[in-house]
Amino acid sequence: MFLNKSKGLFILFIVVVLAGGYWLHSRGFFVFPVRQSSAPQQPISKAPGERKILYWVDPMNPAHRSDQPGKAPDGMDLVPVYAEGESATAGGERKILYWVDPMHPAYKSDKPGTAPDCGMTLVPVYADGGGESTGDSLPPGAIKISATKQQLIGVQFGEVQFGPVDRTIRAVGHLAFDETKIIRIHTKISGWIDKVFVDYTGQLVKKGQPLFTVYSPDLVSTQEEFLIGVKAKQYLSDSQFKDVSTGAQSLYNASRRRLQLWDISDAQIEELEKTQKPTRDLTLYAPYDGFVTKRNAFPKQQVNPDTEVYELADLSTIWVLADVYEYELPEVKLDQSARVNLTYFPGKTFAGKVSYIYPEVDNTTRTAKIRIELPNPDFRLKPDMYASVELRINYGKQLSVPQEAVLDSGKEQTVFVALGNGYFEPRKVQLGAKVDNRYIVLAGLKPHEKVVTSGNFLIDSESQLKSATAAMAGMPGNQTQDTSHKTQDPRLKTPDARPMNRDQRP
Repeated sequence: MFLNKSKGLFILFIVVVLAGGYWLHSRGFFVFPVRQSSAPQQPISKAPGERKILYWVDPMNPAHRSDQPGKAPDGMDLVPVYAEGESATAGGERKILYWVDPMHPAYKSDKPGTAPDCGMTLVPVYADGGGESTGDSLPPGAIKISATKQQLIGVQFGEVQFGPVDRTIRAVGHLAFDETKIIRIHTKISGWIDKVFVDYTGQLVKKGQPLFTVYSPDLVSTQEEFLIGVKAKQYLSDSQFKDVSTGAQSLYNASRRRLQLWDISDAQIEELEKTQKPTRDLTLYAPYDGFVTKRNAFPKQQVNPDTEVYELADLSTIWVLADVYEYELPEVKLDQSARVNLTYFPGKTFAGKVSYIYPEVDNTTRTAKIRIELPNPDFRLKPDMYASVELRINYGKQLSVPQEAVLDSGKEQTVFVALGNGYFEPRKVQLGAKVDNRYIVLAGLKPHEKVVTSGNFLIDSESQLKSATAAMAGMPGNQTQDTSHKTQDPRLKTPDARPMNRDQRP
């Protein structure tokens, strides 16, 4: 009886406890833990437009990767690398055929990941062979580079400009004598120099100034012959015999003509005819103005017609001989204006014109000489001075692009044009002359287009890779490899995978 009562009290206690607990739980005083199901949870769906992050990398050392954000060992903040190939066929996005190894396009996989050989991230190949859709059809070879990747490879931009284009060709040269105004003085008779009036090199002489006197027996005899002709002309010109008068006149004319051919001036001949006395010494005068550059006249020196007694140079005009590189020669024209500067005259610019382009190119320096004529009325410019020459060339209004934007393979020139939203198009261009740090564009670009000036080599590599993978996708035998279901040969998992010899075979 006692046991039955105790059992009943215990059951009543249990009922009261359970009822009180249920009442407390309903009022929120405590919560019983709920055991979680062992079934795998579904991934939380991403918000529309949010991209999947594959991993984080060190921007200074992309080889360092992490599956969590944070800092790299060098202190740099890790940056995310997104799944560029993540897409679905819904929502207007295109279908991915497979993923390939960017270093070995022959390797294919049906899902994203990393290549087993080099650890490179697999890149997607789309059904239409292009990048992600922008809503418009992309030009052939166009690719997309994410903003993060652009920052990593250091992409910079320039602009296609249209406007006045000119350049300045700079050359070095030296001053030289005007070769057309160099005079060499010879005597036309044989004799001996008696007196010298211009007796040092570099002396400036004027036209008509006496140079030296010369004694010549032939000259003395010719003067005597001339005086005989003068007398015969005076006394026989009125002869009734015509042959006599004509002979006297012929003797006079022949002797006078001989003196003139020996550079005896008319004034000297008239003086001889007036005085009727032959002179022993003949004075020779300067035929032009100029500086004495050579002197070979000394007292008591014998001279002949082949003896160069003096050399005179007229410096009223002077030449500038400048060296221009052979690739710049097509831009140089005759009568082109030139500016000449000399260190001897700081701040002073001399204006001249190109008068001649020499026909040969120096085999060592690969330069050709051009000649510029400068007026030199006050003789300040002297031969062998060094000079700097500037030739300004005006091309008019032209389309131009920075030289860093051009990838020149030798056969063709390519420029990457930024289309916006990370898309880049390789554009074949036709170039003209290079002006300073820009190229004149003849065809292929439009004004104000944005072009890549830094990092274009890496963009070109990705563009060629895309073209190669798209071409390989259509080749027979290139079927997608399902790496997720591929199993290895069990023999390769054994510690010793060497081939068995004959004794080991069963």
